[in-house]
Amino acid sequence: MEPTDYPRRILLAVTGLSPQVVTETLYALAVSGQNAWVPTEIHLLTTAEGAERARLSLLSDHPGWFRRLLTDYPLPDIRFDRDHIHILLGADGQALPDIRTDTDSRVAADQICALVSRFSADPQTQLHVSIAGGRKTMGYYLGYALSLFGRPQDRLSHVLVSEPFESSWDFFYPSPVSRVMTTRDNKLVDAADAQVTLADIPFIRVREGLPTRLLEGIASFGETVDAAQRALAPPALRIDLAAQCIHAAGERIDLPPAQLAFYLMLAERRIQGLDGVRWDDDGLAGLYLDAYSRLVGDFSGDLERVETALAAGMTKEYFEQRKSQTNKAISDALGPQLAAAYRIHPQGTRPRTRFGLELDPDAIDVMHYRSQHRN
Repeated sequence: MEPTDYPRRILLAVTGLSPQVVTETLYALAVSGQNAWVPTEIHLLTTAEGAERARLSLLSDHPGWFRRLLTDYPLPDIRFDRDHIHILLGADGQALPDIRTDTDSRVAADQICALVSRFSADPQTQLHVSIAGGRKTMGYYLGYALSLFGRPQDRLSHVLVSEPFESSWDFFYPSPVSRVMTTRDNKLVDAADAQVTLADIPFIRVREGLPTRLLEGIASFGETVDAAQRALAPPALRIDLAAQCIHAAGERIDLPPAQLAFYLMLAERRIQGLDGVRWDDDGLAGLYLDAYSRLVGDFSGDLERVETALAAGMTKEYFEQRKSQTNKAISDALGPQLAAAYRIHPQGTRPRTRFGLELDPDAIDVMHYRSQHRN
């Protein structure tokens, strides 16, 4: 899909005491670039003072630099109002006047992470993220959040303004006609002479390697970063029989006994260096029932029902259900890319395809009841 084909195009920027970065970036994207990109809406992340400066300079009737830019360079209507200015809140729930402490940084990072996650959840949305304004910590967190959640269509940039216009309070974008203004050192210059360029910043996208729950934006920034680091580590699987779950890529995945017994059977075969299995293998039902009994107990009514169901041996339907349900639970928890190392894979060629795990045997740890009691 081409950039202009996305129905929702969001320019997301951090700003502080220089709201000019919004109009400068918009100018570089929509007016001066070879391939114009016009957002459908603009959102700002800022502090309490930054929000007030943006409101007064960009959204007021006068000087109203945002509307002036749309008029000077006839651009379509772009949604941008007070509701699009997101004020960062402190740990006490009050608007942050500035980011000065470790606590301020931590809570700001969580909010930035949540907003980027929310905007990137819709595949019909394209994000252009600018880190040109605000505190350096804000720009860092915004760029890092895009690395965590960004998709192929999303971009990251920094806007560059020629001297002596950079950081001048009276400069918001190059004017289409002559406009004399005063610089910070009281020199008279013409805003029409300014040069504004956009520097694209390449970034690594790790979204596909994140567990599914983290893509919902409910985890903190720190938790999300930790999960991304675990995703880059070599695969490691722990099967906890007592808790009836597996731990994969640092995530706990609860499995019903029927699926967990099937997975346990395959994991132990992998540890023993044995091949995968087929539904019609001799003795397969017995191996599965042994694993199942270790989870529910020898005198469980559930075990009796499974024994009855498998009295004539494992059926293809029963085998396929256990395999597909287990793989689905793992993929739902980890996402397709991260789950690949832990899924049950086909082995060999048809018509004698077998199924098993492909993890390194040394990466598999089965926590038996007896070892837990010793601990």
